[in-house]
Amino acid sequence: MAKILVLEDDKLFNETLEDYLEEEGHILYCALDPYSALDLTYEYVFDLYLFDVNLPYETGFELLEKLRESGDETPCIFITSREDKASLKEGFEKGGDDYIYKPVDLDELSLRIQAVLRRQVRTQIVEIDRYQFDISSKTLYHNDTAVELSIKGGELLHVLLEGQGRVVPLEQIKERLWSSSEESSDGALRVYIAQLKKYFPTQIQNVRGVGYQMSIKGQVVTKSSFLLQ
Repeated sequence: MAKILVLEDDKLFNETLEDYLEEEGHILYCALDPYSALDLTYEYVFDLYLFDVNLPYETGFELLEKLRESGDETPCIFITSREDKASLKEGFEKGGDDYIYKPVDLDELSLRIQAVLRRQVRTQIVEIDRYQFDISSKTLYHNDTAVELSIKGGELLHVLLEGQGRVVPLEQIKERLWSSSEESSDGALRVYIAQLKKYFPTQIQNVRGVGYQMSIKGQVVTKSSFLLQ
């Protein structure tokens, strides 16, 4: 399962991609224009971008170039009707990881997504203010030194980062922190929140009876390493 941002200005095709990929088990966020897509990259950490090329305001190539310049290394597959070699070259030079032509065979797209995600390594670092968070190991670092944080505290930070900018419901948090064979605890959850507030005292808010929200000024920068297989 991956969190995927789809940028496609054809509303019908956008909805088709959303329906198909959700059936494949992925979490989808969809945008119809580059500005909306850029806003979503500020709010959430994604595993993959699927960008159309010919778009209003600017091309998918130009948007990805901006993201790469900001330090965002999230893998990207371009979906386009452009079949000329110059566009293919430009797509890869702007930081694209794969390129698929329209009309899209959805089964082929699924295989390409799996291939790109397989190359994404075990290390994905999210920079949050003065800290760095390794998503795979759920380890928080400051100046390359791991800080004190429990396993469930690390998982909680991951959940809050995924929902950055919105309130994450208590039930969703408990489902992620405790397995079905474990008994969740409001008291334990408060302990893990307290652990995180040592490092992020102003960024985590408690919405009483609803859940927790993590708000970070500026963009959360994701840096991924890739393993060619």
